[in-house]
Amino acid sequence: MAEFTRQRGKRQEDNGLGSVLDLLLANARLVLGVTGAAVLAIATLAVKRLIDRATSPRDEGDPKAEQKTLEESWQELALIKATPKPPQKQRREDLSEPLLSPARLPVPGKAHKPRVCPAPPETPRLEPSPPRCLTLQEKLLSHYSNRLAVPEAQVSLVLQLARSICAQLQNFLRNKCPELPFGSLFLSGPPLNGLRALAADHVHLMLPVVLDTALWSLIPGEDTVVRNPHYWMIKRTDLEYFPRGCSPWDRFIVGRYLSSNALNETLHKLLVASINWPAIGSLLGSVIHPVVASQELKLEVKHDQVELSITLFPVVEMEDKVLLAAPLEGLVENLWLESFYRAEVSAVKELDAGDSGVRQRCLCILNSICKTHPALSKLAGSPLTHVVLHLSATSTDWAEKDLADRFQQVLEELVGYLERGVLPSYFNHKINLFCELSEEEIDEMGFMLYRAVSEPELLLTEK
Repeated sequence: MAEFTRQRGKRQEDNGLGSVLDLLLANARLVLGVTGAAVLAIATLAVKRLIDRATSPRDEGDPKAEQKTLEESWQELALIKATPKPPQKQRREDLSEPLLSPARLPVPGKAHKPRVCPAPPETPRLEPSPPRCLTLQEKLLSHYSNRLAVPEAQVSLVLQLARSICAQLQNFLRNKCPELPFGSLFLSGPPLNGLRALAADHVHLMLPVVLDTALWSLIPGEDTVVRNPHYWMIKRTDLEYFPRGCSPWDRFIVGRYLSSNALNETLHKLLVASINWPAIGSLLGSVIHPVVASQELKLEVKHDQVELSITLFPVVEMEDKVLLAAPLEGLVENLWLESFYRAEVSAVKELDAGDSGVRQRCLCILNSICKTHPALSKLAGSPLTHVVLHLSATSTDWAEKDLADRFQQVLEELVGYLERGVLPSYFNHKINLFCELSEEEIDEMGFMLYRAVSEPELLLTEK
């Protein structure tokens, strides 16, 4: 009786629990859908069986019953894991919207049209804008600012090295050749004036040769066998009253004339064999060596930051003339070249200062072009400067806005001078600055510049 009552109570509890589970499963189908209700039913059934096993008496000592119970538990667990998971709900586009807004509820009797997402707007295709054609004026200014601007730090370092070498060379000459009255060395060249500067990599060292005007006189080049007014000869005078040896420079006389070649050869030997350049270079933090094979007196300087070329020129200043020991190649060895460099720089700067002109800038551009074109290299320097000076006498408008016009006009003037084969010096019209050019060189330069007159951009692009 007691056993019956206990089993009946258990059945009633089971019937009550079963009713609750049946009600839950019936409502779960509405809320969770078919798949979700299936998952819940399986899970509920597994829980119910676990409760039954927990409340029912165990068969103590029956290993088969325990094994069966364990197998049923693993099967039910595997059944729960194998049940497919319900699909995830789509993420709401706007979190502020309710889960079921009235607009999204299906209307009975009306087919629900699937929502069509509008296609994203196409990104407008940007057509590449055609490159802007630069004018000649813009190209010239760009060429000047991008290629010809020399950093001040570089110029400062170059000048510092050149002055230090100049001081070392000055001390050596005074100690080695005290009998020769050399003047004080001084610097010259592009880094100091900016007229022809392509880069601060070349400096001139001017070595004054001090002559007694009572013992020496100048002979114009047109009065000599070379018939060239650009060169002069320095003649030793009054040998009857002042014999050889009265002047310390008599040791360099060849045929009663002060020989530029003899002086250069002596200085070349001193530079190559007598001066301890490795010691001077280590003192200045650089490597210095003379150029042995060159006819010029040239030094090459290599520093960590710059490379520098220094050319030494013995110079004589007499009767308002500046003469360099730079003779013609050939048999004549006593000639001295008249230099107009100082006068050229002074004249151009004075003209630019008077009208705020761009002559110096135009010359820098022209010199850079000629330096980079082998066929035009012999036009760089004095010839271009003299063309600009000639043109300044007739064209007075050299403002920056007219740079392109003046540049093209210089090219036209050059073509005209090349056609005639004559470019007279601005300071001495007897001197032809083209006299040392061959006909082939003149023809090649003229042809290239003739093309450039109509298309000046060719000079800025060709190499």
